[in-house]
Amino acid sequence: MNSSRLPTRVGAHHLRPSYRLLHPAWILPASIFLLLFFVGPLLYNIVHVGPPEIGRPHTAWYYYHKLFTDTYYMGTLVETLKLSIVVTIACLLLGYPAAYYMVRHAGRLNAVIVFFLIAPLLTSVIMRTFGWQIILGRGGPVNTLLVAIGIFSRPVNMVREPVSVYISLVHVMLPFMILSITAVLKGVDQRCEEAARVLGAGPWRAFFMITLPLSMEGVASGCVLVFVIANGSFLANLLLGGGSVTTLPLLIYQQFNLTHDIAFASAMGNVLLVAALACLLIQIRLLRYKGAHL
Repeated sequence: MNSSRLPTRVGAHHLRPSYRLLHPAWILPASIFLLLFFVGPLLYNIVHVGPPEIGRPHTAWYYYHKLFTDTYYMGTLVETLKLSIVVTIACLLLGYPAAYYMVRHAGRLNAVIVFFLIAPLLTSVIMRTFGWQIILGRGGPVNTLLVAIGIFSRPVNMVREPVSVYISLVHVMLPFMILSITAVLKGVDQRCEEAARVLGAGPWRAFFMITLPLSMEGVASGCVLVFVIANGSFLANLLLGGGSVTTLPLLIYQQFNLTHDIAFASAMGNVLLVAALACLLIQIRLLRYKGAHL
């Protein structure tokens, strides 16, 4: 074949294959699945009403009115938000230093630390909960240590108290916070801190002026993730708290299994979903605001 007859330059459109591997129709199976088994049940929950009863309007909005006007249920909603916020703040205060150490100083120990972080997530939630019952019980190691150092004069049963619920949730939520912050801190160039130190900033000022703002995306992601998961947890409240901390997920469980008021439980579930979506929207707005001011 005469090479002089070949084109000297081949356009980009000549290099494209004559077929398309990815086609928009490929998203149809996943979209149909989500519509049938996610969006459909959610819409049904919004308009679902229970069986007619004397003195109760046969409308879906009755349950939302009851939820936001009754003093008991409003207190439960406030308790749910309080639990989620306290657990999120505790995970942030404990998780950020751990994430910073993993990225900046752990070195070869990083893989070992990650293993110990995700080990609780590989354990059954029932086993974790009963494990905390042993640890926080009267004869557990926590009571033994506190009595030995003189903080308590006698063992105190911490199970079925709010403190056991908070400790259990922080224990299981902490890995989500640490891994979220670690993923972002790895992308923060350490030379930025070094440049700030050269220009006269101390270690704390360099951290608060350089490292912390650049890692806020990981902080926001971790806080939203922990808040949403803590907002929907109920096994720790049920098995460890013993009713000392009453939250909406626990009430939903009771409505399904004890009173069998499915419509009211659906309304509570929708409120939790709206709270989770609100957190996601706040995260998106914060990240957009941060990106616009960089």
